[in-house]
Amino acid sequence: MSEPSSVYAAYLGNSYLFGGNAPYVEELYERYLTNPGSVPDNWRAYFDALQNVPAVDGSDARDIPHQPVINAFAERAKQGGTKVVVAAGGASEEGRKLVGVQQLIAAYRNLGTRWADLDPLKRTERPAIPELEPSFYGFTDADLETQFNTSNTYFGREVMPLRELLNALRETYCGTLGAEFMFITDQTQKRWWQQKLESIRSKPNFSAEKKRHILERLTAAEGLERYLHTKYVGQKRFSLEGGESFIAAMDELVQGSGLKGCQEVVIGMAHRGRLNLLVNILGKMPADLFAEFEHKAPESLPAGDVKYHQGFSSDVATAGGPVHLSLAFNPSHLEIVNPVVEGSVRARLDRRGDPRGSQVLPVLVHGDAAFAGQGVNQETFALSQTRGYSTGGTVHVVINNQIGFTTSDPRDLRSTLYCTDIVKGYEVPVLHVNGDDPEAVVLAIQLALEFRMEFAKDVAVDIVCFRKLGHNEQDTPSLTQPLMYKKIAAHPGTRKLYADKLVAQGVLRPEEPEEMVKAYRAAMDAGRHTVDPVLTNFKSKYAVDWSPFLGKKWTDAADTAIPLAEWKRLAERITTLPANITPHPLVKKVYDDRAAMGRGEIAVDWGMGEHMAFASLVSSGYGVRLSGEDSGRGTFSHRHAVIHDQNRERWDEGTYVPLEHVSENQAPFHVIDSILSEEAVLGFEYGYGSADPNTLVIWEAQFGDFANGAQVVIDQFIASGEVKWGRLNGITLMLPHGYEGQGPEHSSARVERFMQLAADTNMQLVQPTTASQIFHVLRRQMLRNLRKPLVIFTPKSLLRAKDAASPISEFTRGGFQTVIGELKPIKAEKVKRVIVCSGKVYYELVKKREEKGADDVAIIRIEQLYPFPHKSFAAELRKYPNATELVWCQDEPQNQGAWFFIQHNIHENMQPGQKLGYSGRAASASPAVGYAHLHQEQQKALVEGAFAKLRGFVLSK
Repeated sequence: MSEPSSVYAAYLGNSYLFGGNAPYVEELYERYLTNPGSVPDNWRAYFDALQNVPAVDGSDARDIPHQPVINAFAERAKQGGTKVVVAAGGASEEGRKLVGVQQLIAAYRNLGTRWADLDPLKRTERPAIPELEPSFYGFTDADLETQFNTSNTYFGREVMPLRELLNALRETYCGTLGAEFMFITDQTQKRWWQQKLESIRSKPNFSAEKKRHILERLTAAEGLERYLHTKYVGQKRFSLEGGESFIAAMDELVQGSGLKGCQEVVIGMAHRGRLNLLVNILGKMPADLFAEFEHKAPESLPAGDVKYHQGFSSDVATAGGPVHLSLAFNPSHLEIVNPVVEGSVRARLDRRGDPRGSQVLPVLVHGDAAFAGQGVNQETFALSQTRGYSTGGTVHVVINNQIGFTTSDPRDLRSTLYCTDIVKGYEVPVLHVNGDDPEAVVLAIQLALEFRMEFAKDVAVDIVCFRKLGHNEQDTPSLTQPLMYKKIAAHPGTRKLYADKLVAQGVLRPEEPEEMVKAYRAAMDAGRHTVDPVLTNFKSKYAVDWSPFLGKKWTDAADTAIPLAEWKRLAERITTLPANITPHPLVKKVYDDRAAMGRGEIAVDWGMGEHMAFASLVSSGYGVRLSGEDSGRGTFSHRHAVIHDQNRERWDEGTYVPLEHVSENQAPFHVIDSILSEEAVLGFEYGYGSADPNTLVIWEAQFGDFANGAQVVIDQFIASGEVKWGRLNGITLMLPHGYEGQGPEHSSARVERFMQLAADTNMQLVQPTTASQIFHVLRRQMLRNLRKPLVIFTPKSLLRAKDAASPISEFTRGGFQTVIGELKPIKAEKVKRVIVCSGKVYYELVKKREEKGADDVAIIRIEQLYPFPHKSFAAELRKYPNATELVWCQDEPQNQGAWFFIQHNIHENMQPGQKLGYSGRAASASPAVGYAHLHQEQQKALVEGAFAKLRGFVLSK
């Protein structure tokens, strides 16, 4: 018989015949015999080749017997290298048993973890899984001594009796280490796992010295918790008791990463075990931790945070060299730190020029319930293999309490079998391991790290353990989990079990485990390091110096204008396209216009203002990283930072980014069209900004409203990270905002939310209204020695409005104006009313004033909403000594926008006898109406109201 080798190779690689799905193949073959056109093309080709007859279409039934096909399956298996030795029987029996053996092997590789010994509490019986029983495939006890060829396994023998094969499979896949990897489509990765696990039968072979070290780490983990429990009774610490093997795992991960060439490990985790990690892995001085328990820690921050949210960094020695460890600061919102860590790692990799992630390792530690329940995990996994967000793979460690929050009923925990099942959609292998077998835990970490370094992909280690003291130390878990906590109360502890095992093996003297306990207790009493050695004077050449940005005041100025000659040079570089790129006609028009803008022939629009800011920054050595769902083109098609060749023949070629070709030794410019995610992407960009103060990091929402999906990042990192943790960050948010009849979800960037969060000079909130303003504010963000988050409420209709365009002179002189007064001559003494506003409504007010001929009205634009520019605003007000009325005019409803938060700032600068009124939409539960005609009526009314008699709420001074 002959067949195309590619067909057969694909069949062997993907068919579950060599698994547990032979009935499906037989069913397909029956359908093929009746009607060859009724089966998929690839199967029809395979069956045609198998019978050595030409392929046919249609419904030509053929009289081909079934049995030769079964025999052929066996023969094909032999040709593929899976020879079988049987004691008796003809070809059909031999073929049936051969297929059965292959099915049995595949079943254990697929389902063996269901029988693995994973639960330290041993609360459930082993489930009935017929596919793991030889009888399911027709084997009897008489077959157990039959020799079968097992060359498609890695057990080290070409031929094995069925009994030994079965034992090998169960030792490998059903011990205290269970593996899930068969869902991976890449055959190389699957074979890698099969070889690694089957060659050692999932059992480590550690030296006595290694075993002693593992026990020392368990002793440290248990010792710290018991010390704190005794000394600080009842204080929250989110104890690790019941999961002490986690510390042995992290120790192995740090040491192993050093041996594999990693120079940095960045860790993100929530509460449980965090204090233990800080002391026993990162080397935080126990005395410093005790001071926090005793409320003696320095209160140098305006707000501060609880001890189990604090980050830390240190340098430790490994056999492969020094490794810098960073534990990210994080809030209580579970799992939200994950994308922040990934962004920080990406910044470090970019700084090192290490796109594969060989030198920096991200490690994320999860709780079982949060891992399964928090959507930011799915978003973060979705980022992991994309160009703009990859970090070379992450090692995920799950501290699996088996219960989630203490009050959870197991029936309500999740909708999947394992808490890690979410990762299967991203083909992330998972190692489930019994926390009471610390050697298996360490082996799992070794394998996970090796896989990550080999394939630059994520991998997960699920440490199945328990939580001795409930959710926290003030909890009484037996109130809701009496059965589980009876088992926990009777458990001697992982350290004790392992110590007894080592004594029984003769690795330790009987008294040594207790000597270790006493030695650790002595270190605690002395407040000494428990990690040896911590490198106190080591500094990597890749470390970032944040000192230039510390202690700076808002008033520190920056010269953001650029010389005319430089303007023209940059403009020419970013508007000159290579001859082999054919842009879309609309894009060509944009670039032709930009070239004219560069020459001063027409006014500069918003897109050109942005581009010139970016070009001038990268030319000066500042990187730019711009990401969002439409950032390359721009949601409103105004940017076109990436030009797509209209004649290209492949989707992955034929693009040109002008901003990558500004200067010979320019800094990087990256523009990234992100996945459809707000929360994880913004978290990632915040993390990037936390590790790189010399790159302008921008996240752009498709519409400003979409920041709602990332509110956790805004609240718990961007707005409060500095006052809680002392972490500086210059991240910039571009949030399109403007009431133009696009309905509730495409109008408002929720200015009021940012105004409410603004305090302690924590961030900058601006609403620029001209192209030159966006140019200067973007440059100011980098040129000032100040790293504070910048939120820009960017326009939509103004992107192409002629009134918002600026002459070149506004780019080559001046800077960002926090307040813009009247631009045209006005008789100040005639002014009776001053309208104060922000954003695009300014242009509508100017137009209405011209229509009304209201020369007694002046209009002031507030371009920086926070920190409020009191000095500049007061100077503008003083120009109109006869003005008795002030009106704040806004597009937003009265309970939204800036009104409630800005009125006291305006009031503070008013003169005695002046009154302040409001003109805008009435208070509303929705950001905007959905009917175009109603929007137009409201817009007309609020603009008219700015010139009408003051009514309703009036604030006097």
